[in-house]
Amino acid sequence: MLDLARQYRTLRQELLESVEFVIETQQFVLGEQVNSFERAAAGQLAVAHAIGCSSGTDALWLALTAAGFGPGVAVVTTPFSFFASVSSILRAGARPLLADIAPDTFNLDPTAVEAVLEGPRSKSVRAVLPVHLYGQCADWAAFSRIAQEHGLILIEDAAQAWGAEWNGVKAGSLGDAAAFSFYPTKNLSAAGDAGMVTTNSAELAERVKMLRQHGMRLRYHHDELGWNARMDGIQGAILNVKLKYIAGWNQARRAVAERYHALFRAAGLAEAGPYPVHGIVLPREVPGSRHVWHQYVVRTVRRDALRDFLGARGIGSEIYYPVPLHLQEALKGLGYGAGSFPEAERAAREVLALPIFPELREDEQQTVVAAIAEFLS
Repeated sequence: MLDLARQYRTLRQELLESVEFVIETQQFVLGEQVNSFERAAAGQLAVAHAIGCSSGTDALWLALTAAGFGPGVAVVTTPFSFFASVSSILRAGARPLLADIAPDTFNLDPTAVEAVLEGPRSKSVRAVLPVHLYGQCADWAAFSRIAQEHGLILIEDAAQAWGAEWNGVKAGSLGDAAAFSFYPTKNLSAAGDAGMVTTNSAELAERVKMLRQHGMRLRYHHDELGWNARMDGIQGAILNVKLKYIAGWNQARRAVAERYHALFRAAGLAEAGPYPVHGIVLPREVPGSRHVWHQYVVRTVRRDALRDFLGARGIGSEIYYPVPLHLQEALKGLGYGAGSFPEAERAAREVLALPIFPELREDEQQTVVAAIAEFLS
C-alpha cells in the first residue's frame, strides 16, 4: 500500500540534520522548529494562522472546542469517515448529527445535510463538519451557501487533504477552521503522531494555542480546562523538511492516479458507475476540485473476495472504511441503525483502496491492474 522507505532515502540527510538540531537545542516540545513549520504551513495554505498540535484527532477537538461547541450544540457530519470525525465532536461535549454521502465522491452530500437542517433537531445545529475524504474537497460551494443561509460555522476535516483545492482555494483555508493530520501514512507525514489547526480568525487561533497547553495563556495560570496537545519539536523539524516537497509529491500522486485511470480503461475494467455491476468503478475528480489522491479507491461488488485475491499475490490493499460510523458499537448511543444511511452502508461494502504513493512505479501499477483483470475474468 505504501513504501515510506523510498521517500526516506531521498531525504535522509536533511531529516537527520533536522532531528539533530532538535536534540542539540533540547527544544523537544514546541520550540523553534515547530514555530518555523507553523509559519511556513500558514504561508503555503494562504491562511492567517496555523497551530501545530499532537495529532489530527486533537486538531479536530481543538478546532471544535475553540469555536465554542459543547453541550446543547449539534454538529452535522458524515457517517463515512475515520472514527475521529465523530468522536471529536463527542469529546467536545457536542452532539453529532449524521447525513449521508454522495456515491460518486464518498463526501458528505449537501442535499442530505439540508434535509437534516429541516428536521426536528435542526434548532441545535451550529456547525457542519465536512470531511475532504481520500484527498478531495467536499462540495464547498454548496456548503458555503448552506452555512450562509442557516448561520452556521464550517469546520473542515482536512486530515487527508493537504494541498487539495476547491476552485483554487486550498483546503485548510476554506472554512472557519480546519484540522489536519500528519500521521505517517498521510501525504504530508511526520515520524509519528502530529496535527494542525488552521484558521483566519485571530480569536480562534489564540484559543487553540491556549487549549493545547492545558488552558494556559500565562504559565501555570489555567483559564479553562484544556489538554496536553502540543506538537513535539522532532515532528515539527521533520515536517519542516517535508513541507518543501509536498507540492511535487502531490503532483506525482496525480500522475499515478491518471496512470491507474488509463490502465483500467485500456483493460476494459472500468464501469460508468456510480455503482459497480461486474467490473470496477474508478474514483473521479469533480469539477472545481484539485484532488491530491491520498487514496485511490475503487468500488466493486466482490470487494472482499478481490482483496483476498490480491493479498494472496502480495499486493496490498485496504478498506477505508468497512463499518460506517453509525453502526460502530461505540456510537450506538447516537440512535441510528442499519438502513439509516444507505449510501454510506453500500460504500462500506464496496470500497477498496489500491496502492498509491508518489514513488509507485508504472510496472507495479500494471501488476495491480493485471491481477484485478485476472480476478474479474
